[in-house]
Amino acid sequence: MLQYMREKLGPRSKGGKPGHPGQGQELPVPMADVIPFDQRDGSLWYDGKLVPWKDAKTHVLTHGLHYGSCVFEGQRIYGGTIYKLKEHTERLFKSAETLGMKIPFTPEQINQACIDAAAVQNIKDGYLRPVAFRGSEMMAVSAQNTTIHVAIACWPWPSYFSPAEKLKGIRLDISRWRRPAPDTEPVHAKAAGLYMICTISKHEAEAKGYADALMFDYRGYIAEATGANVFFVQDGEMHTPTPDCFLNGITRQSVIAIAKARGVRVIERHIEPEEMSGFSECFLTGSAAEVTPVSETLMNAYADEVRGVATVSA
Repeated sequence: MLQYMREKLGPRSKGGKPGHPGQGQELPVPMADVIPFDQRDGSLWYDGKLVPWKDAKTHVLTHGLHYGSCVFEGQRIYGGTIYKLKEHTERLFKSAETLGMKIPFTPEQINQACIDAAAVQNIKDGYLRPVAFRGSEMMAVSAQNTTIHVAIACWPWPSYFSPAEKLKGIRLDISRWRRPAPDTEPVHAKAAGLYMICTISKHEAEAKGYADALMFDYRGYIAEATGANVFFVQDGEMHTPTPDCFLNGITRQSVIAIAKARGVRVIERHIEPEEMSGFSECFLTGSAAEVTPVSETLMNAYADEVRGVATVSA
């Protein structure tokens, strides 16, 4: 059964409902901290060795920058252990293969490189970003002879969303952009180019005072948020969109496995936007977002029920 951790979530806003822009609600804050990423101290892993952070440079005529020939992962480290490291590395290689890129290292070498990247920064709790991309040998759509580069950086990242917003439950806009059909783009690869519409959607949502945006797919079904999967709760059961045109997130898979192990029914299906009014809870999952409660979408409010992360008890 689902129990709600209200005691850990702090006070509700006035009237028991989430605030709106202009009513005292905090606007979204930049992720991590304000230090530019190219100006940080320490080291990161780049093409087989640890290098000074500020010396990890890539030429402006890199194919991955111009043509989107880039894949990446986002993973969390907790207490010195990288969560689902093997699964993230497997997905990185699969994404690269989908884009016709051969990573010049073994999965085992990348796993160790992730561990080394965290260790050199002395980070026990934080975030890692492995990235693989085509280099600068060729500058055209065809880039058969480019070098595949790999870099892995680790930094502290306590919360993807504003902690104050997360305590109350974040608010979601509805994006005007849709997740594409699987025969139009490599939708199951974690490829950089697929996040273009996510950045646009999140920027537009933040400009309106929302923390993020919910995206529909090319058929009009609910798909996901801009960087996280979405779950709904109804009558003690969890409902989540079928990942047939977007990533089947690793955190998503973990949440489903935990729920099923504790007797909670999980239903993966196509969900119509009109159904949101019938759900009692909504939350997002992802390596960066972790498990984040949603208090409101543009189409529906979960002010009373969705106050915290739903935890599954035996």
